[in-house]
Formats: sequence, structure tokens, C-alpha cells
Amino acid sequence: MIHHISIAVRNPNHVAQVLAEILKAQAVPFPPNPGSYMVIPFDEHGTAIELYPLGSQIEPGEGDEECLFVHTAISSRFTDIHAAISVPTSQEEIKQIGVREGWRVVRCNRDSFFDVIEFWVENRLMIEFLTPEMASVYLKFATEKENLKYFLAEPALTTVG
Repeated sequence: MIHHISIAVRNPNHVAQVLAEILKAQAVPFPPNPGSYMVIPFDEHGTAIELYPLGSQIEPGEGDEECLFVHTAISSRFTDIHAAISVPTSQEEIKQIGVREGWRVVRCNRDSFFDVIEFWVENRLMIEFLTPEMASVYLKFATEKENLKYFLAEPALTTVG
């Protein structure tokens, strides 16, 4: 189980407020990395999303020392990181929030298995939100071994001739 994730964004405070609205959570400063914020829904899993200023990276410490936060220049507009998060919010509410922010929001079907709402934070970072209805379908898919075997199977090779 993933308990928290961290992502870098242009405006950590603003993004924390928006995500807190969708997750029905609280946004608070995250002092270990100055300028960072944390979204905490206070659920039974200890879920949290840390939002760092764009350019933050975590580097290993020396010897037995813990990791360090370092700030660098980042040139890529997009990122390879994304998360799927169940939220207590309706599709309509998520769409309204995205429209208000000017961020792309689109409902998508993942290979006919389950639906997600792609929510493009700052139009550069995708978070897949699952409404309660979507989450139940996703969990049924993701917890049944037969579904996963089919989903993860390599495509069959066909021979011509």
C-alpha cells in the first residue's frame, strides 16, 4: 500500500489547496523542504500527498545520513510520474474544479477494464482520480488475479501463411 507520494509543481501552495478540495482534506506546510505543502485527508491509511517546488529533488545523504532536498533547474514540461487516487468527490465536482483552474480534465476508459478521470495538475502532471463508483470497479479489477493475468499477458503472436 502506498501511504504518501511526493510530486514537484510550479505552485505548491495553490496545488495543495486544489487537491485538498478534491480529496476533502487539509493542506498544510511541509517544513522539511521549504516552500512545500502536504495534503492530508486524515484517513485510515495515513494517506498524504507532498507538493514540492518544481526543481526539487531528493538525493541520498552521506554515509548513514538521511536524504537531502536539493533544488535544481528542470527543463521538462511533463513528467513520467502519475498516481491513481480514490477520492470522495463526484465527477462533476472534479470537472468544475479543473475548469475553474484551467486544467485539463477528461474521463477515460483504461482498456475496457475501468474508468478514471485524468486530472492534469498545472496542465503538466497527470493524476488519475477515481470517484467512489470508479474505485469499486477498479478494485474489483485490480484484486482479481484472473483479471490481472489477462491484463498483463503479452499479446499473442500470429503467424501469416
